[in-house]
Amino acid sequence: MLQITFIHDTLKSLLSSDQLSDFTFPFDMSSLTLAQALTPAFVRFGGTRQDFMVFSPQRNRQLDSDVTAATNQTDGSCDKRTLPSWLEEKLKGAWPQQQLVLMREDVQRKYRKDTVDLLHSFSSCSGLDLIFGLNALLRSDDNSWNSSNARSLLDYCESRGYRTSWELGNEPNSYEKKAGIRVDGRQLGRDFTCLREMMSQSKLYRDAGLYGPDVGQPRDHRVDILEGFLQSGADAVDAVTWHHYYVNGRDTSLEDFLDPEVLDTLALKTSEVLQTVSPGKKVWLGETSSAYGGGATGLSDTFVAGFMWLDKLGLGARLGLDVVMRQVFIGSGSYHLVDDNLDPLPDYWLSVLYKRLVGPEVLKVEARSGSGRSRSVRVYLHCSNTHSYRRGAVTLMSMNLGEEPARISAPDLVSTGTAEAFVLQAARSGEEGLDSRSVKLNGDVLKMLDDKTLPELRGRRLPPADRLQLPGFSLAFFVFPDAGAAACRDHGPIR
Repeated sequence: MLQITFIHDTLKSLLSSDQLSDFTFPFDMSSLTLAQALTPAFVRFGGTRQDFMVFSPQRNRQLDSDVTAATNQTDGSCDKRTLPSWLEEKLKGAWPQQQLVLMREDVQRKYRKDTVDLLHSFSSCSGLDLIFGLNALLRSDDNSWNSSNARSLLDYCESRGYRTSWELGNEPNSYEKKAGIRVDGRQLGRDFTCLREMMSQSKLYRDAGLYGPDVGQPRDHRVDILEGFLQSGADAVDAVTWHHYYVNGRDTSLEDFLDPEVLDTLALKTSEVLQTVSPGKKVWLGETSSAYGGGATGLSDTFVAGFMWLDKLGLGARLGLDVVMRQVFIGSGSYHLVDDNLDPLPDYWLSVLYKRLVGPEVLKVEARSGSGRSRSVRVYLHCSNTHSYRRGAVTLMSMNLGEEPARISAPDLVSTGTAEAFVLQAARSGEEGLDSRSVKLNGDVLKMLDDKTLPELRGRRLPPADRLQLPGFSLAFFVFPDAGAAACRDHGPIR
């Protein structure tokens, strides 16, 4: 259950997965390095399987005591987001045994204290904030939520001092199909209120985040569960969460990933959700990727998926979504950012550039051709990330969905001075390269320098010009350090 989130108002991001077996990657400096590059961020332990898993408040006897001790010692060894060499070697040696235990727990639909410790250690050493999804399908005779297992987990986490935010349930609109249990929106809201009251009794969690209800995207313009939930549970949550995928991974095509009409469906679904939620309440895209059903093999994990991903980040921010949670960091289908060998895929590099270059403030911009709004070129404009650039700088996110090169006229920007270009293209040219699992930045293929070192993601300096050049089938960030945008001058670094 590990997933990645891109938060526009606090400039964070999130990692997520659907089951314990998705957490079967080594807890070492390689995995930490990859996660740290996406911070500040959340890591979400949630998804479909969370409603079929229970917390077992015991230690796993199959783990050696020194393995448990090594995991626990990370709490005091991660102040600089690194692992001492002795601890890294100990964790590496213990990993095969830990991996088997996690996979066995997934099959048994339970997780023990050791797994919770491992999740917290990974999030802590990565600099990520943990969001833990609780099982909402544990029901009492009157169909209210049975909170006893959750209370046991919260008590354990509080005893360990684990700072955690919480969710309850995943896609409740599918409960009847998945488990033969029907929970309406009003009951779900009362369940969240129960959880909030339980959190309020804890010194550690009384002010912790609670997010939900993680409903699936509106279908046939129906938002019944969300409407009912908001009537009884709106005050219990800090943000309203919903899920979105563009297409069915089992029957989609490469053309869908480049179709502006498919990309525009996000605006329609978001509008339906925002019309349901009261103004002023934060709305998060609590889980999302290109294709549902585990992604589209040969598409969701290749360069072409970047068009859906960058457009979702840009359009989501423009529409007012505060957080976008990417499914997933590693494992679970074919929409992961990092493969099973811990090799970054194209969307990973796109995500890292987004985090480094793009700030939270959204500015108005539109791509137009001679006949009106351009179909093949899509653009979004933000203040730049003030950790990387001085105040007043702006970043133009752009993509060319067509094979022919395009030119972007931005006289108000290019006249301010030089620009920095970060142009991403598939490792192979043309349409044949869109299914590549490698990506080039300004002509150079991106890859890790070693297990602990990312390459330098350097922009290419462009002299002042009337137009920006956008190659066919490309994704690009153009940063204008000297733009002096008034809307961006009054914002300091987001911490």
